[in-house]
Amino acid sequence: MVKRPKVIVIGAGFGGLYAARALANAPVDVTVLDRTNHHVFQPLLYQVATAMLAPTDIAAPVRWLLRKQRNTEVLVGDVTAISVDERRVRCADGLELDYDFLIVAAGARHSYFGHPEWEHDAPGLKSVEDAIELRRRWLTAFERAERAALEGDAAERDANLTFAIIGGGPTGVELAGMLPTIARMALPPDFRHIDTSRARIVLLEGGARLLPAFPEDLSEHARRDLEALGVEVRTSTLVTNLGRDFVEAAGERIEARTIFWAAGNAASPLGRMLGAPLDRSGRVQVRDDLSVDGHPEVFVVGDTAVLRSHGAPVPAVAPAAMQSGRAAARNVLHAMRGEGREPFRYWNKGDLATIGRYKAVGVLAGRHLTGVFAWWTWLLVHIMYLAGFRNRLSVLVEWGYAFFTYERGARLITARSTDPDASPPARPRR
Repeated sequence: MVKRPKVIVIGAGFGGLYAARALANAPVDVTVLDRTNHHVFQPLLYQVATAMLAPTDIAAPVRWLLRKQRNTEVLVGDVTAISVDERRVRCADGLELDYDFLIVAAGARHSYFGHPEWEHDAPGLKSVEDAIELRRRWLTAFERAERAALEGDAAERDANLTFAIIGGGPTGVELAGMLPTIARMALPPDFRHIDTSRARIVLLEGGARLLPAFPEDLSEHARRDLEALGVEVRTSTLVTNLGRDFVEAAGERIEARTIFWAAGNAASPLGRMLGAPLDRSGRVQVRDDLSVDGHPEVFVVGDTAVLRSHGAPVPAVAPAAMQSGRAAARNVLHAMRGEGREPFRYWNKGDLATIGRYKAVGVLAGRHLTGVFAWWTWLLVHIMYLAGFRNRLSVLVEWGYAFFTYERGARLITARSTDPDASPPARPRR
């Protein structure tokens, strides 16, 4: 009996999931390893953070997603070592697995640009745990403002009603657009001593404009839409310091009890174990076929890799992770057959970012979209890519409910502590 090649896929995000699916009917044995048992639709994490959706609306068990692939097994494990010379992967619990081919799709975490201590006071948004923590802080701020108003402390009330978002990419813009809508339309009837519509949202971006990956006219359109919602947009404003209840930027101190980070990414540390060159963000420099120099059996995809197509850099977005995962799987099959490998080619289907009701910007097929049409396009695209019929149905129901009532169905403070100084829950690396 001929031994079937073993393929290990590390990470069950977009890159890992699509790589595993591409090997569904191949004569290989696939093992998918991840620290969690679920796949998360990251583009909608901000809606969990702002209480629009529940975590189960945008997540699905990896085993269920791959249940029909008879050649694939799923294991929950925290990878702590990769030996490319021995072709072996080790996990924290002692599990060791040998491979013939390895696909690393471990994703990325937040980058605080040399200030890791800032994470406690300004959490980012990459996982379900992150989203729940942001939701806790966001909702708790109003509870604290209510108490401060009851006690007659106007300064503390205003500080709790001030929210700072650092980073003007898609995550920061979408968060900034969602928060004032909730504060002004959904929350006012629920509180007796504060006017939640007075919530102050400050968006700080170190670059010259918002959404730097978008064309300039769309960046400006997004800025105008945010300002129309009452968001204070400050570009060319680098954060120099922050703490539990303040942000310092451009020589100004902003008293804010709630700070969200959406400014930068750092690749998973697993990339450092492959012995390949890295860029400043820790991403692995890969060959055209997504393999690692000196180890053609090792592939790196998604946010863990420096992806290039036709000589140009590829953005760190979900479609790029999906396409690179599938491309790596195809090259595994080419290698097994002794065929020449194909270079990775990225097909940019477009970019979309939503700002609020009937407010969005996007680029599709070279056309610049704004307003209602861009907003509906964003809705349809995100529903289409959600994993599982149940998720699509539940998200549609929640969106419809919120559209007609402005209510949010997941406004629960689920953490035991409401003290923002308490340590946030442990977050996965990827």
